[in-house]
Amino acid sequence: MTLGRTKGVSLQGLLGSVIDIECDIADGIPMYSLLGLPDTSLQESRDRVRAALTNTGQKWPNKKVTVSLSPAWLPKSGPGFDLAIALALLVADGVIPQGPLDGAVILGELALDGGIRSVRGVLPSLIAAYKDGITRAIVPRANQSEAELMEQMEILSFEDISEIYRWLLTGEYPFNEALDIEIDHHGEALDFSDVAGQGKARFAAEVAATGGHHLLLIGPPGAGKTMIASRIPSILPPLTVEEALEVTAIHSIAGGLTQRSAMSRVAPIISPHHSASRASIVGGGGRNIQPGAISLGHRGVLFIDEAPECATGILDSLRQPLESGTITITRQVGSVTFPAQFLLVLAANPCPCGKFSGRGHGCECSSLQVRRYLGKLSGPLMDRIDLRVTVDPVGRVELSSQELGEPSHVMRERVIEARGRASKRFKDEPWKLNAEIPSRALRTTYSPDRAAMNFLHDELDQERITARGLHKVIRVAWTLADLGGRERPNVDDVKSAYQLRDGF
Repeated sequence: MTLGRTKGVSLQGLLGSVIDIECDIADGIPMYSLLGLPDTSLQESRDRVRAALTNTGQKWPNKKVTVSLSPAWLPKSGPGFDLAIALALLVADGVIPQGPLDGAVILGELALDGGIRSVRGVLPSLIAAYKDGITRAIVPRANQSEAELMEQMEILSFEDISEIYRWLLTGEYPFNEALDIEIDHHGEALDFSDVAGQGKARFAAEVAATGGHHLLLIGPPGAGKTMIASRIPSILPPLTVEEALEVTAIHSIAGGLTQRSAMSRVAPIISPHHSASRASIVGGGGRNIQPGAISLGHRGVLFIDEAPECATGILDSLRQPLESGTITITRQVGSVTFPAQFLLVLAANPCPCGKFSGRGHGCECSSLQVRRYLGKLSGPLMDRIDLRVTVDPVGRVELSSQELGEPSHVMRERVIEARGRASKRFKDEPWKLNAEIPSRALRTTYSPDRAAMNFLHDELDQERITARGLHKVIRVAWTLADLGGRERPNVDDVKSAYQLRDGF
């Protein structure tokens, strides 16, 4: 037989397309042709495949070798097709049988010695293959824990291509022990018991975690802003299995599963440096579009420290994802949409030197400098921030106390209980969190009592709050009511929510 067939997967964002790989060996001038819009890294597969085969005892055919990747109009990228191309070539050369490879998707990059290296995006690739009717997958051993999350498929993992030869020719699978996937419920999350004092900021973090509200912490250096923000994932409820799979798929595409368990139930936290580029925040790339920090923080926390130090336009690029929960990136090769439902936490100093408190205390910044510094947080962005909290310096009484603060697991229980009330209330709605209540529903089904609405309308008439701000306050008021065990927000809840929004 001079024709071999295998299947691979081409990913565009989280969506995959099954690729038919055909290899033909014919008489003629010895050459290698790769067809089907491959990128540079895929064109280089010729040399990797040749070296891997010759270094594992196989002969490279001294004939005309043509490899076709179909559909031909779809751009293809990355080294993940190496193993599928190598096996198709061996089938065409009559070295291995075609039968066991029918109905299987093959993923893996080849090392020059025949080893099979891990690839990105295994989970979304297998999801795409399963939707196409494929129930068997051949993957690198290093990706097995991720691949095993697709329980509907038969997963075969190998460390090098010689093991695949043996399996195809003898039926002997070298790794028969089933992998016991441990679901990580706790991870390495930090604990709120480490935070001394800061009752107001701790409460704001609890409100943010309960309702999914965005948070701004502003205070001098060393006050505890970063400590509080980095511990918010420890009070978030565990991810559901579906949410965990969704997060794992995104991190798999970005190559981030080296820092995160394949089946972690802990909400992720992403902390890009304030000097990060726009593409690293929102995502981007050329032919291979990658998710950015906002998508890696999906179902978790996106924490940006020293927010006013970000380059112009970086923070404003978050405005659309904050509203829609998705980000669409368009390049010449097409458009890719990534999920981006994250809890945004910003931290900022009150002035360039960080010592401004309204009482002097060593601050040498002029009032103009202070306004310019905080003015880097644009009005449209600030209008999308639900909670704004001033974090004051910790006193010696709190620091010298031998008693630890309230631990995260106690706060998490309150968050879970309050979210349970919201979930019961929204059982017939398409949303789950108070921060997701649409504006129309706030004006009808989920409006506070009359006294609370009169208060908000007065603030609106005085132009001290925008229409978006009014809706934000009502959403936070619902969260305060859930934490307090009340069926509906009252005027005190609305005033407290307004104060949390007005903050500093």
